[in-house]
Amino acid sequence: MAAAAEPGARAWLGDGSPRPGSPACSPVLGAGGRARPGPGPGPERAGARAPGPAAAPGHSFRKVTLTKPTFCHLCSDFIWGLAGFLCDVCNFMSHEKCLKHVRIPCTSVAPSLVRVPVAHCFGPRGLHKRKFCAVCRKVLEAPALHCEVCELHLHPDCVPFACSDCRQCHQDGHQDHDTHHHHWREGNLPSGARCEVCRKTCGSSDVLAGVRCEWCGVQAHSVCSAALAPECGFGRLRSLVLPPACVRLLPGGFSKMQSFRIVEAAEPGEGGDGADGSAAVGPGRETQATPESGKQTLKIFDGDDAVRRSQFRLITVSRLAGAEEVLETALRAHHIPEDPGHLELCRLPPSSQACDAWARGKAGSAVISEEGRSPGSGEATPEAWVIRALPRAQEVLKIYPGWLKVGVAYVSVRVTPKSTARSVVLEVLPLLGRQAEGPESFQLVEVAMGCRHVQRTVLMDEQPLLDRLQDIRQMSVRQVSQTRFYVAESRDVASHVSLFVGGLPPGLSPEEYSSLLHEAVATKATVVSVSHVYSSQGAVVLDIACFAEAERLYVLLKDIAVRGRLLTALVLPDLLHAKLPPDSCPLLVFVNPKSGGLKGRDLLCSFRKLLNPHQVFDLTNGGPLPGLHLFSQVPCFRVLVCGGDGTVGWVLGALEETRYRLACPEPSVAILPLGTGNDLGRVLRWGAGYSGEDPFSILLSVDEADAVLVDRWTILLDAHEAVSAENGPADAEPPKIVQMSNYCGIGIDAELSLDFHQAREEEPGKFTSRLHNKGVYVRVGLQKISHSRSLHKQIRLQVERQEVELPSIEGLIFINIPSWGSGADLWGSDSDARFEKPRMDDGLLEVVGVTGVVHMGQVQGGLRSGIRIAQGSYFRVTLLKATPVQVDGEPWVQAPGHMIISAAGPKVHMLRKAKQKPRRTGTTRDARVDAAPAPEGEPR
Repeated sequence: MAAAAEPGARAWLGDGSPRPGSPACSPVLGAGGRARPGPGPGPERAGARAPGPAAAPGHSFRKVTLTKPTFCHLCSDFIWGLAGFLCDVCNFMSHEKCLKHVRIPCTSVAPSLVRVPVAHCFGPRGLHKRKFCAVCRKVLEAPALHCEVCELHLHPDCVPFACSDCRQCHQDGHQDHDTHHHHWREGNLPSGARCEVCRKTCGSSDVLAGVRCEWCGVQAHSVCSAALAPECGFGRLRSLVLPPACVRLLPGGFSKMQSFRIVEAAEPGEGGDGADGSAAVGPGRETQATPESGKQTLKIFDGDDAVRRSQFRLITVSRLAGAEEVLETALRAHHIPEDPGHLELCRLPPSSQACDAWARGKAGSAVISEEGRSPGSGEATPEAWVIRALPRAQEVLKIYPGWLKVGVAYVSVRVTPKSTARSVVLEVLPLLGRQAEGPESFQLVEVAMGCRHVQRTVLMDEQPLLDRLQDIRQMSVRQVSQTRFYVAESRDVASHVSLFVGGLPPGLSPEEYSSLLHEAVATKATVVSVSHVYSSQGAVVLDIACFAEAERLYVLLKDIAVRGRLLTALVLPDLLHAKLPPDSCPLLVFVNPKSGGLKGRDLLCSFRKLLNPHQVFDLTNGGPLPGLHLFSQVPCFRVLVCGGDGTVGWVLGALEETRYRLACPEPSVAILPLGTGNDLGRVLRWGAGYSGEDPFSILLSVDEADAVLVDRWTILLDAHEAVSAENGPADAEPPKIVQMSNYCGIGIDAELSLDFHQAREEEPGKFTSRLHNKGVYVRVGLQKISHSRSLHKQIRLQVERQEVELPSIEGLIFINIPSWGSGADLWGSDSDARFEKPRMDDGLLEVVGVTGVVHMGQVQGGLRSGIRIAQGSYFRVTLLKATPVQVDGEPWVQAPGHMIISAAGPKVHMLRKAKQKPRRTGTTRDARVDAAPAPEGEPR
C-alpha cells in the first residue's frame, strides 16, 4: 500500500515517466507484450518500439516510415527524414529527439490524471476549420462536436474516449479550494501564438500542439508550462470573471447543460456517451481492408453495453496475426490501458437473437486460442468479437480522498473476494491520517467519469468490491479506467436547489403563486417554498429541499402552460458574494441569439468559454430577470447586453424594475450591437454592428470603458378605446407604461418599423443578414412613398403643457440621442437660438418632424435634417385615430387616446467605449481566443 503524489489539475508527471503500477506500465502499451502471460517477447510488427521513457506517459510509440509531410506534435516542427515515432493509441507523432520530453498523456491514461472530473457540454455539430480532435489528433474535416464551456473539439465517434476534464466552474458543496490552478487544454491555438516562457511560437495550424489555460489564456509549449506557477490568476479578464470558488451548485440529478442553462440540441441517432450507433472506426480512421490485401477488418466490442448499443470499433490486422497481436490491437482501438494478460477475446454470436442473449450473459463464447490462431485463420471467421475480463482472485485498487487537503492524490489497497466497501474504508483511513475519526463518518463513493455525465453512487457497506469491478468490466472493460472510488465524509449535505419559474400571471401574492403552482404541478409544501417573488414580471424563485422533487418540478414546469402562457424553469446556483475578491466587478452578460443575423448563438459560446458560463445568460430562455436575481447580492457588477436597441431597452427596463432589490443599484451597462439600427451602440462608440470581432478584445474594451449617464423616459399610454380586428371600436385598453432610451416615433417612421417587424415574424429564417434586413426596410419604404397620411391633422401636441402647432408632416419623432435610423443625425448640427444643444443626459427631449419617406431617406443620406419642432421634458400627445407608434424600434398600433412622455427618474449608467485601444497587459501578452466562431454549418 502506497500513497501517490498530487498530480494537479489535469497535470502530467514532471519527469515524463509513469508511476509504478500505473496504467502507463501496462504491457498493452509497452514493447512487444503478450496477450496472455508467457515467456519471451512478442513479435515485432509495424515498426521498432521506442525504448525507455518514450512509452511515458502512457504512449505506445513505434518507429514508422513517413510517406507525406509530417510535423511533430510536441515542438510542431517539420520532421525531416523518413522516420518518426507514432503512438498506436492516440496518434501522437514525435521526433526521436523529442520523445524524452513528451508530457502530454496518451488518451488511454488521461482519465487517471484528471484532478476533478467535470463533464462536458456539447453543442450542435458543425464544421470547424483547422481544428483538431483532442482524442485521435486528426483534423476535423466533417461536422464535429465542441464543448460549449471549454475548447474541446472532437469527432462524434471519439466522444466516448474523451476525458471528463471540462473546466470546474462552481463548487458542489463538498470541496473547498484555497487556490485556483491553471486548466490546461492542448492545441487548437492561433498559429501565431507565442509561448509565455520562451517567447517562441507555440501554436500550429498543422498539428495539435501547445497548451493554453482556459481561464487566464496563458499559452505555452507543453514542456515550458512546467516552468509556470500552478496557480491561475484569471489573466487580463480577472476583474470581469466570476470566480468558480464564489459559485456553489450542490450535486443532484441535473446535467451540466441544465446547470448552465444551455439548450440541448438533439442529435439524430446519437446515444450513450456520445457515439452515434454507427461503425466507429479505430485509430487513424481506417477503412475496411480488401480481401486481396492480406489483411482483415474485425468488429470489436468492449462489453455488454456496447453490444446492446451496437457501438463497436473496427480494427485491421493481418490474416496471419496471432491472438496476442489481435488482442493488443483491439485494446488500443478502445483506449483500454489494462494488462492484456487479464483479458481475452470472445466470439460474438452472429444472429441478433444471440447478440441479445449475449448481452444478458446467457450465450456461450469462443475464445481466441493461445496457440496463435487468429480469428481469420479458419473458414468460420467470426464477424464480431467482444473483449472479456478473466476472473481475478484479487486486485489493487486506487482509493481517492473525497477532500482535497490531504496531500496525496490516492492510496492503493488490495481487494479480495472478502473486501467490502466498509472494510476498504477502515483500511484507507489510517493511510490518510484520519484514523482518529470514527469510520461510520465516512462512505465509499463510486464515480463514473463519462465525457457527458459524471455520476456518483454511494456504495452500500456490504458491497463486495471485487464483484463490483467484475460487473463494471462485464458491461464495459474500458469503463474501469474511467471509474474512481472516493472515500468521502458521509455527513448529510442539506439538499438545496433554487429553481427560477417565469411566465406566471403578474400581480399575484406569494400565497397565490404557491397555490397556483401546487394546482399546476402538485408541489410538496414540506420541501418547496417560494423564496423570492417578482410580481410585476410574473416570476418566482423556488427553494427546494429535495433533489428528486426539484428534478420532477423542472421537467413538469418546462412543458406546461398556466392561463395560456408557457412557463420557464431554470436552475440557478448560489452566488457566494462574500467570497468575491475586493477588486472584483464581475460582468453579467445577456445575449439575444435572434438579433442581428443570428450571430448571438456563436457569441453565447464564445463568452461561456472566456468567462464563467454561470454569468452568461440567453435572453430567449427566461429573459434578463434570472441573471439579475443571481447577481442581486453582488456589491459591484457590470452588464453587457448583446442585441439590438430593443434588447437593450428590455434589459434596462428589467434593471429599473429590480433596482431596489440589487446590492449594486446602478450597474453600468455596455452594448455589443447585434441589431439592424443599433443607434444607442453607435452613440456610445460600440459601432454600427457586430461583424466578427475578437470576443476577447470586446471584453477588454468593456473593462476599460468610461461610465456615462443617459436619460430614461416614461411613456404613459392611455387609450380611450381599443381597435378591434374589424378596425371598429372595442373595449377600452387599460393604461400601460413603456420605457424609452433612444427615440419614440409616431406615424410614417413607426409604420415602416411595423411592416418590417411583421415581415420578420412571418419568415425569421430569411432575416439572418444585417444587409438583407436593411434591404427589406428600404423596399418597405419605397412601397409607402405615394401614401399621404396628414399626421399633423390626426394628433395634438403639448410641450410643457403648452399647445404646439404642428407643420405639415407625416411623422413625429421624439429623440434622446444624436442617432436615429441607423446612425442618421435627425436634429442636425446647425446652431439654433431657440433650443439648447442636445445631450443624452440633459433631461430634455428633442421633437422633430419628417414630411414622408423621401424626407427620411434624405436624412439618412446626410442631405437634410428633420424639421425642428420643440424641446422639453414633459409632453402630451393626443391621438385622434389609431396610429402606428414605435419606441426604441419596437412598433405597434396605438388606439386613440393620450400619450404622456416624461422623465423616468434616475438616469441609467452606460459604458462608452474608450477611444484608445484596450491594453492587453496581464498574465498573457497574446490574444485569448481567435475571432468568434462562424455560424454552425459554415466553415471557419
